Amino acid sequence: MEAAEKTLVNAFVRAKKTFSCAESCTGGLISKKITDVSGASEMFLGGVVSYANDVKAHVLGVSEEALKTVGAVSKEVAAQMALGVMKLMSSDYAVSVTGIAGPGGGTDKKPVGLVYIAAASKEHSLVYVTENHFSGSREEVREKTAIRALNMAMEIFESGKISGALEM
Repeated sequence: MEAAEKTLVNAFVRAKKTFSCAESCTGGLISKKITDVSGASEMFLGGVVSYANDVKAHVLGVSEEALKTVGAVSKEVAAQMALGVMKLMSSDYAVSVTGIAGPGGGTDKKPVGLVYIAAASKEHSLVYVTENHFSGSREEVREKTAIRALNMAMEIFESGKISGALEM
């Protein structure tokens, strides 16, 4: 089976579509996976590692109100991150991830492994968000998050929607 990042790069290059990402808990892993694939420069415009809330707000345009009321790890912030990076990079598609990779930082309401992933499409003018609960070490949570984000990008690219995701 072909790696998710290779499938994504090849499909986007063939279709002459562009892609960007905004990453919090993965810290650039999605960007790394994409740029590991030869030919990625034809479709990948760039990414923002928005670990700090100030970067989410001032670079990606995430609402400070959302950051205060629902927090950085939320479906609302994930959606705003994806739309923000898509606008910033002028890409056709974008994904974003925000969550708690662990081993610390979790709470009863937001446990370690909780990750919100958003995928946005300029063509379809929408963004989909999934709530994910990944188990494992910090590295495993980050890897599972990156793969899920890449798969969601392919799904929205191929069908214009993501089954089981919340449309925002």
